[in-house]
Amino acid sequence: MNHLLTRGEDPENIRILDIRAPTRTDLTQEPGKLVEFIQTDVTDEASVIAGFTKTWPHMASRDSDITVFSTVASIRFYEKHPTLVPLSAKVNVTGLENVIKGSLACGATILIATSTGAVGVRCTRFLLAPWESEPKLFTQLLRDGGNESTWPHHTFFSNYAYTKIIGETRVLDADKSSGAGGKTLRTGAIRPGDGIYGVGGDRFIEYHLKNPDTRISWISTTLHHFISVENCSLAHLCYEQRLVELEHGGGNPDVGGRSFIVTDAGPPISFGNCYGTIEVLGNVRFRVLSPSLMLLLAHIIQMYYLATHFLLQSRNVLLREVGDFLPRIPHRIIDLQPSIWNTASRHIIIDSSNARAHPQEGGLGYEPFGTSLEGICQLVLDYQSKRVVDDGHCTGATSGVPHAQARVKRGSERA
Repeated sequence: MNHLLTRGEDPENIRILDIRAPTRTDLTQEPGKLVEFIQTDVTDEASVIAGFTKTWPHMASRDSDITVFSTVASIRFYEKHPTLVPLSAKVNVTGLENVIKGSLACGATILIATSTGAVGVRCTRFLLAPWESEPKLFTQLLRDGGNESTWPHHTFFSNYAYTKIIGETRVLDADKSSGAGGKTLRTGAIRPGDGIYGVGGDRFIEYHLKNPDTRISWISTTLHHFISVENCSLAHLCYEQRLVELEHGGGNPDVGGRSFIVTDAGPPISFGNCYGTIEVLGNVRFRVLSPSLMLLLAHIIQMYYLATHFLLQSRNVLLREVGDFLPRIPHRIIDLQPSIWNTASRHIIIDSSNARAHPQEGGLGYEPFGTSLEGICQLVLDYQSKRVVDDGHCTGATSGVPHAQARVKRGSERA
């Protein structure tokens, strides 16, 4: 077939399973549009199994192995109350369990799940006493092997992180499971650094480029390790390659059943560095507000949000009517709740040395393309040159709709 994708894959050997069809130009024009799309509800086990076990085109070798890249997520990072956990778990836990079942049903040999580096962010208190100078754990180092799966709910900064670690654990526990056709499923998880930017509707950088009016910020001095979607994708492919080598008798240490945290190259940078870059290159202006004022506002928004939720869930008809009468909080405002302070308002330093280690040393051999500032500059240039097109929705939409799951069939040439 003459229509090959950028890396040389045959589109007939790749499938996208998602709740909605892709709208990005690279997937709506040839050769990308030749990749099959199967509408799938990740929360519906039957829907997932049907999508995963659908017969491949006749040109795809029946003997080829299958890799599943799962990026399903409901990024409700603004919710912390334990009664709201099911709203995140529906996708982040049940949805991922369905992906595991689908992988086993189709005889997949590799499943790489996208987790998040935020699972390691511990919750802290930001309303301080007069004699306190800063919150505990105001600077936190994240690295692999933190045993987050044993932490209680209140330790996590939000229900998002709590449900993501449960889903990640399900994936890692499925390593070496037996699937259809006698295939053995090898699994792993990638934890992207806290703050993913790039094409496809990110809410970190591209959101500001699509709305080039005056933005507000109160976190310009906060340091973070970020990661571009390109480097995040590279980490997934590196993990796949390590597991493929193990399938074929490679002698490097077994890295299956593990999670690896990854970032861009270079040291952490501040949100101010990011905002300054897009101010200069992207015609966006930022207005700095008081962090204390915004924190008080966040607590008010949280109280209103929870009050509305509990009224709507009440057994009392009158109270439910009151909850239904109250206006809903706009999506961009709903994000502004205290849980976001645990990530955006703290210095998050990430040690990704395990992922960058050589395969002979038990690493993934992950070598990021560039620094975060380089990646942000490239994103702005791509956006201005019209090579980036809005896909109509933000990744991690607050509606809780599951996002894309890419299923790849590997031919012998990639072994």
